[in-house]
Amino acid sequence: MKVSTTVSKLRRTSPEAASSLEGQLNARLIGQTQATRAIVPYVQMFQAGLSLEGRPAGVFLLLGPTGTGKTRTVETLAAALHGSERNLVKIDCGEFQMEHEVAKLIGAPPGYLGHRETPPMLTQAKLSAAASEKCPLSILLFDEIEKAAASMTRLLLGVLDKASLRLGDNTTVNFDRTLIFLTSNLGAQGMANELRPGLGFERPVAPVEERRARLETVATSAMKRKFTPEFVNRIDKVITYQPLDRPALERILGLELDEIQRHIDRRLTARAFQLEVPLRARRALLDQGTSAEYGARELKRTLQRSILQPLAALVADNRIAPGSTVRVEFDGQDFVLDPPSSQAA
Repeated sequence: MKVSTTVSKLRRTSPEAASSLEGQLNARLIGQTQATRAIVPYVQMFQAGLSLEGRPAGVFLLLGPTGTGKTRTVETLAAALHGSERNLVKIDCGEFQMEHEVAKLIGAPPGYLGHRETPPMLTQAKLSAAASEKCPLSILLFDEIEKAAASMTRLLLGVLDKASLRLGDNTTVNFDRTLIFLTSNLGAQGMANELRPGLGFERPVAPVEERRARLETVATSAMKRKFTPEFVNRIDKVITYQPLDRPALERILGLELDEIQRHIDRRLTARAFQLEVPLRARRALLDQGTSAEYGARELKRTLQRSILQPLAALVADNRIAPGSTVRVEFDGQDFVLDPPSSQAA
């Protein structure tokens, strides 16, 4: 049997590519190695040309509390496969809470009012544009799927099972070269209750594996209450995200600070400078930007408010000399940026 050039090339490079992919994901996706272990085999199967015919390359439901990295997982995978976190098709399911809004995905059929004014959101062209020369896999994300109307999951049954979707204009979108991700906060409150018992006698701290099993049970039960059995059975892998511990949050902060430094170097070029954030300031950033309830979700906003905005004021006033070092201190109440005194205008 003749194998296409693309598949042959992927097959020859798949062991190295898969190893590299797992390393890239683990380096940028902190504290959720179970997600990496679940996703990479499906990429391997596609690269080897062994994905099942007539089905998406992989269908994943990502469950867990907010701020634990569910959406980050998909963005990181897009960056690893295609070179950019934006190289994916994202559907915000919060925009489809009403039954009639779901029709926006496939567009109105010919002859219906507004047919030409409401093009479908999911088209073959958009899906193909999410692939790249590096990898022919497209990534499709349905974010917060639990917010969508019930007709959304009914519409997706054919996509998840047969890898096809018929649009309003009678054309068909094919998903056999697509990784489909569904994220959801289902069970998040129950998971929080497991981690922080209410009033009464204090529950002894459970071993890590026991706690992981409890959280997976809570998430799975919530999923089964929300979705029909036929929908759940079309999902290849359900991944439950664990709350991030302090060491994981510290690593995430380090990655975010590295990204700020790269942003400074990229945007200011010859006028760039070095940012130094000592341990006390890092601890304060973690205290203000992370929590048991929201994980690391607020960290970016905290960094923007406490570091980027004051830096912008200093740069605008020409108070930072190119090549110098700006130190971020925490005085117990506020963050103080300290450019060397010799830099003052």
